[in-house]
Amino acid sequence: MLKGKSAVVTGASKGIGKAIAIELAKNGADIVINYCSSEDAAKDLKKDIEALGSKAVLCCCDVSVPEEAKALVDLAVEKFGKIDILINNAGIGLAPPSALDITNEDFARVIDINLKGTFYCSMEAVREMMKRGSGKIIGISSSAVEQPRGGTAAYSASKSGVELLMNSLAQEFGPYGINVNIVAPGPTETEMLKDFFTPERKKEVESGIPLRRLAKPEDIAKAVLFLVSDMSGYITGQKILVDGGRTIR
Repeated sequence: MLKGKSAVVTGASKGIGKAIAIELAKNGADIVINYCSSEDAAKDLKKDIEALGSKAVLCCCDVSVPEEAKALVDLAVEKFGKIDILINNAGIGLAPPSALDITNEDFARVIDINLKGTFYCSMEAVREMMKRGSGKIIGISSSAVEQPRGGTAAYSASKSGVELLMNSLAQEFGPYGINVNIVAPGPTETEMLKDFFTPERKKEVESGIPLRRLAKPEDIAKAVLFLVSDMSGYITGQKILVDGGRTIR
C-alpha cells in the first residue's frame, strides 16, 4: 500500500508513535524514527521495522527547536530522496488537578512541543512536498479538544491549536497536492498514561465509552494508515476521532 513511500514519524520510540511507525512499515513505507530521549526504545523499533522489510533511520532531535525540525526533514530527503508522509505525533501531556497548578514554564513547554513542534516540522515538510506536488501530513490531536476537562488547559489548548493549524495548511497547500488531516485519539493505553489509569479509574473511564474499552495504540495507527494511503486521496482538512464513541453528541 505504501511501497516506495518515505515517512517521518515524530515521537516514534513508544506508544502511539511506535504503533504508527510499525503500521506504516508493515505496509511498505521507509521510516525516519524521531525520538528525543528514549534511544534504546528507538533502536529496538528500528530493528522491528527492518525485520518487516522496510528501511529505518534514527533521528534524535527536539521538534520544538526549528533548526532540529529542519534537520529531521532534511535527513528523510538525504536518506530516502524525499518525504511523502509526515506524522506529527511528538507531544507531552499535562493534567494537574487544576489549571491553577500549571506553571508558566510547564504551559510554555506543552505549547512548544505540541503546537510549535508540529508547525516547524510541517513547514519543512511542505517545502519539500511542494517540489513534488504531493504529500500527506497528519496532526495527532486528542479527544480532549472535544471534551476538555479540569487541569487539561495547557494540553487541550495545544491540541486545539494543532487542529486549526492542520485545517489552515489543508486550505493553503491543497492546490499543491498536499493532503493534511487530523487523527484525534481518545483515552489510550500508553506508557504516558499508565500511572493515570489505576484499575478503578480505568473502569470509570471505560464505562463512559460506548465500546467499553480504552483505545490501543494500534487503533490509532490504523486510522493514520487510511489517511496517508491512496484510499483517502480526496480527503483533506478532516478529523477522525478514534475514541470508541466517547464524544458522541
